[in-house]
Amino acid sequence: MPADSPASDSPASDNRSDGPGADGPGPDGRGVLLITNSRAGASVVRPDPLPEIRRRLPEARVESLGESSMDEIVSDAMRGDDAPSALAVLGGDGSVSRAAHLARRHDLPLLVLPGGTFNHFARAAGLETIEAALDAFAAGAVRSVVVAEAVVDDGDPVTVLNAVSLGAYPEMLAEREKRTSLGKWWGGAVAAWREMHGAHRITIVRDGRRAVVWSVFAGLGRNDPRRIAMMRRASLDEPVLDVRLHHARGTRLRAVTSLAFGRRTLAVMRALRLMPPASDLERAVVSELELTVRPGGATPVLAHDGELTETPTGSYRLRLRAVPDGLRVYAR
Repeated sequence: MPADSPASDSPASDNRSDGPGADGPGPDGRGVLLITNSRAGASVVRPDPLPEIRRRLPEARVESLGESSMDEIVSDAMRGDDAPSALAVLGGDGSVSRAAHLARRHDLPLLVLPGGTFNHFARAAGLETIEAALDAFAAGAVRSVVVAEAVVDDGDPVTVLNAVSLGAYPEMLAEREKRTSLGKWWGGAVAAWREMHGAHRITIVRDGRRAVVWSVFAGLGRNDPRRIAMMRRASLDEPVLDVRLHHARGTRLRAVTSLAFGRRTLAVMRALRLMPPASDLERAVVSELELTVRPGGATPVLAHDGELTETPTGSYRLRLRAVPDGLRVYAR
C-alpha cells in the first residue's frame, strides 16, 4: 500500500466549473501536467494519440513513466515554482487509478485520457475517446465523482475507482502477469486454464460470520445483479459498494467461469450451465465493508482497478468505504 494517502475527509469541491483559465489550467494546456504510460494498451492497435493531444494542449507539460514513478513525477512538479493546476493521465485503469490517488492528495482536477486496453473508468465517465476527454477539458466540464478507499490492516487508504476483488480474479491476474510475453489476451487464456485446476478458496469473516468463498468483488455503485465480476462501475454518483460473494460450494470450473465479464460471454456461460447457481451467490449493498481475510494456498493478493497488491501472508483486515465527491474529473 502507498506510504501516504489523500485527504479523504475533505471532499472535492464544485460539481462543475466555468472552463479552463482564471485560477485553473489554460485552454491551451498551460498548468496541466500530463503523465503518459507507453506500456498501457499494448494489446490494442490504435493510432498514437500524443500528436493530437499535443496539438490541442500545446502548453501542457508532458512526462513519461520510466525511471521515475508517477508519485515522484507529481511530487517534483508540485514542489516547483510553476506547480500544475490540473493533472492529466494517458493510460489504462491502473495508471488512471494511481493518478486519481495523487490528484486527490494534491487537490487537483483529473483529466483522464483513455489509453489502455479496457478503460473501464473512462468509459463509465463517458470518455470513450481521447477527443471526448479533450472536449470535456476545453468546455471546463469538471464534476465530482464517488471513489472508494481500501485499507489493509493499519495501512494508509488507497483510492479505488472501479472495484476491489479477492480470490479467483486476483489469482488469475497474478498468473497472467507471469506470461507477459504471450500478450494480455493469450496470457489471460492460459491463466484462466490454470485457475480452473488450481484456484484456492479463501476464508472471510464479516460481522462475526465466517464463510469460505471463491471470490469477493466490491464495485462502486449498484451494478447488474446477474454478475459476480464487476470491473466497470455503473454510476459515478452513488456512494455505495455493491458486494458479491461467491461461496465455495461448487467447482473450480464454475469459480473461473463466474468471472465472465462481457454480456455475451455471460449469456453463453449461462446457456452451458457453467455459471454457479444463485444459492452460491450473496449480494450486499453497503457504504462501508470490513472483512477479516484468511488467504488460501496462493500468494495472497488483492486487485483494485486491474492492479495487484500483495497482502499479508496470514490473516489480515480489509476495510472499504465509499467516499462521496471524492475526486474531481473532467467529464460532461
